[in-house]
Amino acid sequence: MFGSIRTDRLLLRPLRPDDAGSLFERRNDPTVAEHQSWAVPFPMERAQAMVTEISAMGGPADGEWWMLAVANPNTDEVLGDLALYLSNDGRSAEIGYTFGSNHWGSGYAVEAVEALVAQLFEVFGVTRVSAMLHPDNRPSAMVLERNGFLFEGRTRLSYWTGDENTDDLIYGLTREDWEAWRDRKSAAPDEVGLVEVTNANFAAVYALQTHHSQRSFVAPMPKSLSQALVAPTDPENPAIPWYRAIEADGVAVGFVMVAMPTPKDPEPFLWRLLVDRLHQRRGIASIALDLVEAEMRVFGHPILLTSWVPGRGSPEAFYLGRGFEPTGEVDHGEIVGRKVL
Repeated sequence: MFGSIRTDRLLLRPLRPDDAGSLFERRNDPTVAEHQSWAVPFPMERAQAMVTEISAMGGPADGEWWMLAVANPNTDEVLGDLALYLSNDGRSAEIGYTFGSNHWGSGYAVEAVEALVAQLFEVFGVTRVSAMLHPDNRPSAMVLERNGFLFEGRTRLSYWTGDENTDDLIYGLTREDWEAWRDRKSAAPDEVGLVEVTNANFAAVYALQTHHSQRSFVAPMPKSLSQALVAPTDPENPAIPWYRAIEADGVAVGFVMVAMPTPKDPEPFLWRLLVDRLHQRRGIASIALDLVEAEMRVFGHPILLTSWVPGRGSPEAFYLGRGFEPTGEVDHGEIVGRKVL
């Protein structure tokens, strides 16, 4: 039997026959179903049959899909569900998660997946946990990434929704990955500095990476370093990159690059600001930006420009909160912002 799991705000419990109604409602919400494999309308009879079959299983079984309800522990209101598929004699696990759209943005999915993953590694002793999702489902990718999952690949035309198919994204988490994520530093560092990229730290800087879902907002390190070392050439306006590694307590955790002023573009432009996935949410980006702004003032530049792509997970809120104001210019789909230093 699989017992219930309590978290700070949630109760993860096995499905009961009376959960059919909430499952029916979630699966008939077009917003919820948009990037899922079932079609709407989802019949009540199918929801009842699914819940009856799964609740009779008593727990997960190798080669079978099983589900947990995610409920409010005080009211027993069902907020969503977690799906679990064990394979390879219980050594591998695939998970899925669905929450009512009225509960999106609450962090419930992150909290529930975190608890289930811990149970799978600590109690079930699995070697690997994986998940697959629609390429356009960025919020779902962010749930996985906030639990340490790594993007592993993209399969072509393998994801079916009714008679339509598209690509599928694969995320995975090994025990070693999970332990590294669980044990990562979360507190603000004692010291943050900008240091030159040298032979001594190049490998560490090159290895820095954001979450996969952030790659549409910031270029990966190989591209950033190539542009730093061999800047894009415009015969009439050659780029002049100024770049540094970001160190926190002596460890390379990020990268920053500024396109310095030219006769054609007389204001410096913050070209890259990247913090490694294991060091995000520690306040490092804000401190690094303070240091960049101080450097620009030393150079005698009273203005700093940057740009961002809008959308879920975008750094837009960060830059607006740091005093950058949109100029009204849009450059290759990116909003240009300007800050007086």
